[in-house]
Parts: sequence; structure tokens; C-alpha cells
Amino acid sequence: MTQAVSVDADAPPGRGQGRPWLTLLAVSLGVIMVMLDGTVVAIANPVIQVELKATLSDLQWVTSGYLLALAVFLITAGKLGDLFGHKRVFLAGVAGFALTSLAIGLSSSVGMLIALRVLQGLFGALLQPAALALLRSAFPAERLNMAMGAWGAIIGLSSAGGPIIGGLLVENVSWQSVFFVNVPVGAAALAFGLWALRESRAQALSRVDWLGVLLLSVAMFDLVWAIIKAPSWGWGDVRTLAFLAATVVFGALFVFWQSRVREPLLPLSLFRNASVSIGTVLMILMAFSMFGAMFFLTFFFQGVHGLTPLDSGLRMLPMSAGMIVASPIAGLLIGKLGPKITIAGGMVISAVAMFLMSRLSVEAAFADTAIPFVLLAFGLSPVFVGATEIIVGNAPEELSGVAGGVQNSAMQVGGALGTAILGAIVSARVADVLPGHLGPAAAAVPPEQMGLLEAAASVGAAPPGTGPLAKVLADASHLSFMDGLHLGFLVSTAVALLAAALALFVRAGRKTEGAPVHLG
Repeated sequence: MTQAVSVDADAPPGRGQGRPWLTLLAVSLGVIMVMLDGTVVAIANPVIQVELKATLSDLQWVTSGYLLALAVFLITAGKLGDLFGHKRVFLAGVAGFALTSLAIGLSSSVGMLIALRVLQGLFGALLQPAALALLRSAFPAERLNMAMGAWGAIIGLSSAGGPIIGGLLVENVSWQSVFFVNVPVGAAALAFGLWALRESRAQALSRVDWLGVLLLSVAMFDLVWAIIKAPSWGWGDVRTLAFLAATVVFGALFVFWQSRVREPLLPLSLFRNASVSIGTVLMILMAFSMFGAMFFLTFFFQGVHGLTPLDSGLRMLPMSAGMIVASPIAGLLIGKLGPKITIAGGMVISAVAMFLMSRLSVEAAFADTAIPFVLLAFGLSPVFVGATEIIVGNAPEELSGVAGGVQNSAMQVGGALGTAILGAIVSARVADVLPGHLGPAAAAVPPEQMGLLEAAASVGAAPPGTGPLAKVLADASHLSFMDGLHLGFLVSTAVALLAAALALFVRAGRKTEGAPVHLG
């Protein structure tokens, strides 16, 4: 029996019947908070390393712990929005993210910081798929690409401001202040969202598939944990293999359970649409290429070049600012050309940008990084905008929250993969070439100190000291880091080209509008 689902009195069902532009502004305020957090944390990493005596592994966990929580919880969060209301879940995520940011700013150890970043990731998972679902329900289908382009421009603006705000705060206040900035932004997003957003719910209230949540969470955790720990354990280590095997086992159990349970967490029918499946893989590859490679650029600017946090933010400004212009253009191009050509072309441009960054030298000037940054902005924007078209747009509207969770989860898994795998590649390359760059000076470095020198070189840092030997060690550290960085960007180039080829197999989302939401 088919039954129409009613929602709150102020929220007529169907697409394009909410408050489109107020909804766009409200969800953008929430996502701006997340984007600010991402860019300012990257700027703060080198200072956190010094003040909290953090290792490269610790810093990777500051990023990867957050990504791990997002990856594990995003699909569940999307389902909760579908069941209990996207507005409620979005506002809960905003409030929790802001409060957790406050707690992070008050933390005094790297262990506490990492734990709170994981909690922050859980709240971030609540608001991201809900934001996409709210946009899809508020805008008519033919205007969704335009809305996503505007949304991308707003996010680009926040990303552009993030490095500058982060640099000013780290340089003149403290690294903790980069988290405190989320509190007023979160308060504004919460207040405006309470007023502007209309509740939408795609399904009648029902029970949550908690066994599905458990199985998926364990599988996702095992996968990302294995990837993060593999660089230190070794890819052939029994512990790495055990977690990867557990991923396969729990993943298979999850798929089996989803095919049997009456109300699944993630209906497998969603992936019968080839564009949804390919789009998910595309998001993983895009995030792998971008997040993994960009992780090391702040160390290049601050470690190798010796720039201040503010100057580092200014060096990264062309990419963030470029997205302000590129995102609306991407929305228009996807509307005219469709996602296939636009996204494939964007990934080719991204590959060119990554290749140019693989040729950076120790003395690279502003223009040497600004040109590939601008190219990267115009290359990645079609992917960000088009992801909603090919994943959320191709999913049934009653699964829009789950589809948004799949999209964001794929991005976070790709980011964790990129950070861990490219981090391992860079570190291995540094260890391989460092003795050669040291030359005869290698004999003057005690064996027990070589490991410390390798760790410093992996983040572009130079060991403390003065005199001729100290300069030789610093030069060797910087050159070794650059060799590792070059290899990391070459791998990212190859991954971006693979993503471009996959994009040729996707198609545009369904152009349905105004139909009431039904349940079978």
C-alpha cells in the first residue's frame, strides 16, 4: 500500500516548496563552520606540533581521527535525518560541533585534542548529509545545480578566509583560538537555522536498524584504522592484515543483513544505479588526491620556506579564492553540459595542477604555487558541485539523507586514505633519499639520531643547532622532504586521471520535481 507522508505544517512536502535561498544561507552557515575548521587546523598543525610536542603520527591523527569519525557515522547520520527530520539533525550537528570546538580549544594535551576531534567529527557527520537533503527538498530540480554552485561559492569564500583567519589567530593569539572561532559561527548558524529552515522528512518515523549501524560502523572503523596504522605497522604486518580481514568480514555481514532486514540502514537498491556507485568511487578518488596531497603543503610553507602561519595562509589563498569564482561556473556548466564532461574535465585540470606541484622546488615563489592552486580550484569545483547531481540527484528522494551520507562518507574515507597512504609514501621516500642528501655528513650523524632526523624531514623541519653541520642537516632535510612531496603529488596526479576516466560513465540525476514523497 502506498501512503503519502506528511511533515510539519510549515513544510509542505515535495521539492521546491520550502524557502530556497534562506535554506541555502542557513545550511551554508553550518557548513562554513566545518570548512573554517578544516583550513585553520591545517595552518595550526606546525604550531600544535611544537607546543604539544606532537609527532607526525599525532598530527595525522588530528586530521584522520576527525575523518574516521565522519566516515564511520555519516551514513547513519543521513538515515537519522531521513527518519527524524533533516532540520533537527542539522541543528543538533551545528550545536554539537560548536560546543566540541570550544572544548578542543581548552584541551591541554595532544591525546585530549585527538579524542575531541573524533567527537567533533561525529557532530560534523550529523550536519553534512542533512544540509544536502535540505537543499534538495527546498529547490526545484532545474535550479539545484545553480544552488549548488552558489553554495560552493559560499564555501569557497569561507575556505579563502580560513587560512587568513587561521594565520592571524595562530600568529597573534594561539593555536587554540582557531577552534574558538567556531563558537560564534555556530551560534549564528543555530539561531538563523531555527528561524529559516523548514522541517523535511522523507520517511515516516520508524525504528533505526541498530544492528546495521553496528556492522557498518565496525567495518568502516576497521578499514580506516588499518589504513591509518599501516604506515607504522607495515602493510604486511599481521595487525594490518587482521583489520583488513575484519573489514571484509563485517562488510559482508552488513551487506547480508541489509538484504534481509525489513527497514535497512542502507538499502542496497541505491547502488543499482550505476551513477550512484561510480559517483561514490569518484568521490573517494577525488578526496584521496586532494586531501592527501594538500596535507603536506603547510609543512612545505612553514618548514621548508620558514613562512609564518599568516604568510602560509596567504600562499594558499589563490585556491580557496578561486573556488568563489569557479563554483558558480561549475554549476552553470553542469546544467548545460551535464556532469559527465564537466567533472571529467575538472579532474583532468586537477591532474595538471597536481603535476605542476610535483615540480616545485625549495625556492618556489608565490607564482609557482598560485598557478596550480587556481587550476586546482577550477578543477575540483565541478566535482564538489556535480557530486550532488550524480549521487544525491540519482537517489530516490526518500533516501536523500542516506545518499548525502554516502557522498560525504566517500569523501572522508578518501581523505583518510590519501592522508595515510601518501603520508607513508612521503615518509618512505624521505628515509630512502636522506642518506644521499647528507653525503659525507651522514657519517657524523649517530645511528640513534638518524630516526629523529628522518621524522623531522618528513614534515619539512630542520633539526635545531648552529654551525656548518647544522646547515648541512637542514639542507638535507628540506631536499629529502621535497623528494617525498614530489612523489606524493605524482601519485595524486595518477589518481586524478583515473577519476577523470570514471567520470565519463556517470549521468545526470532525475529531473523530478514537486511530487509528494511516498512510502511503499
